[in-house]
Amino acid sequence: MPKRRANGEGNIRKRKDGRWEGRYTAGYHPETGKRIVKNVLGKTQAEVREKLRQAMYLSQQTDILRAEEYTAGSWLTTWYELYAEPNIRVSTARNYRLSIDRHVNPQIGDIKLTKLTGRDLQKLYKDLMENGRVRKEQKTKNPGLSSTTVRGIHLMLHNAFERAVKEQLILRNPTANCIAPKIAKKEMKILEQEHISDYLKAAEKREVLPMFFLELVSGIRKGELAALLWTDLDIGNQTISVSKQATPDAEGNIVITRPKTENSIRRISIPKEAVDLLVQEHEKYPNSKYLFPSPITGEMYHPDSIVGIHKKILRDAGLEHIRFHDLRHTFATMALQNGVDAKTVSAMLGHHDAGFTLRTYTHATRQKQEEAAEKMGDFMAQVM
Repeated sequence: MPKRRANGEGNIRKRKDGRWEGRYTAGYHPETGKRIVKNVLGKTQAEVREKLRQAMYLSQQTDILRAEEYTAGSWLTTWYELYAEPNIRVSTARNYRLSIDRHVNPQIGDIKLTKLTGRDLQKLYKDLMENGRVRKEQKTKNPGLSSTTVRGIHLMLHNAFERAVKEQLILRNPTANCIAPKIAKKEMKILEQEHISDYLKAAEKREVLPMFFLELVSGIRKGELAALLWTDLDIGNQTISVSKQATPDAEGNIVITRPKTENSIRRISIPKEAVDLLVQEHEKYPNSKYLFPSPITGEMYHPDSIVGIHKKILRDAGLEHIRFHDLRHTFATMALQNGVDAKTVSAMLGHHDAGFTLRTYTHATRQKQEEAAEKMGDFMAQVM
């Protein structure tokens, strides 16, 4: 019986077309037992010898047969279903699914997993930054995705291909040498103090004052706001308990999940004016379990519907557009500027620590620093 060639063993020969070819055994088919023979080509014997060395090393470090089953797209789908979706938040899973389907697979999904390079990914990032938007109305205004979104896609791909390395499908992670976009820092927008009254009057006309008053005195996230129940309000202690959020899943259905982080599970003190408004709101819908039931369905508001009402309020009040999330920034800014300490604001927002809050709202604390400097100046003038 002829001796089997050892796994990874190769040989070099010169072809009739003048090129050099190196052949090697990449393994054996698990069912037929036949050798899996691969080859590399080059102009010189030395070039092929180096290519053969690298290819043989790769075959010894990776599961060639399994790796060839995957394209980049099919691996991303496998990774998402087996490793990502079961272990991440619903909102993150939804973002991953949309990123894979809309942005990644249309461009690199058909490339063999073993052939995918860092250059392929770098080109992907460039294309997404320049022309990545899918919706026509968005594409007209600004065709490229934000640096934050593209960087998020890069981190997702890094995790997916790192798992492929661990499963010996590829030798190295193709994202390793990529340059991810730097996040462009945008100037934070808030609802200016002189506009708050007009905003709330417009909200009252639309009969949604309690919801948006609560938002401005608590800064809770839109999903947390939508998921609030009547039982989350403690009238005597004047607090709201935040322990859940409404989030769209990968199919667009709203599900109730735990908040963003463990720090996001919190009890927030609110002013008596907010409590009174919430009690009045509940009197309109005494049989509803929701703090803010939709007047149309009687069920929970969809978080995007709250955003839509916010846009209408701004329009009614003749105010410049700001995002609904900017109302959260408004609360934090006003609280810090009015002397509430950073640790308290951090706890109310559900941040993981006060340091993050201070870094996020530097503009607000700058004013307090200026006031402190002025007070110290007055004090020193008195003692000198």
